Amino acid sequence: MTTLTDAETAIRRVLRDHGRLGVDPDKLAVDTDLYQSGMTSHASVNVMLALEGEFDVEFPDHMLKRNVFRSIGSIERALRELIAA
Repeated sequence: MTTLTDAETAIRRVLRDHGRLGVDPDKLAVDTDLYQSGMTSHASVNVMLALEGEFDVEFPDHMLKRNVFRSIGSIERALRELIAA
């Protein structure tokens, strides 16, 4: 399980492996829109599942929204909220 200390690095790795982005995730700012960078809704589901495995969390229904997975920063905020709960 990955810790929140390494969250941004892990998110970028998951995006590289599952995000189907048109750009290298390591070159994206934390607030760059991932959907505008090429991520599809199908890829976002794969990203979500990979993050659940990586961080040993489960995204509840109220978090299954486009804005939660819109950027590296929004994903990290959601993970922090889940782990703090």
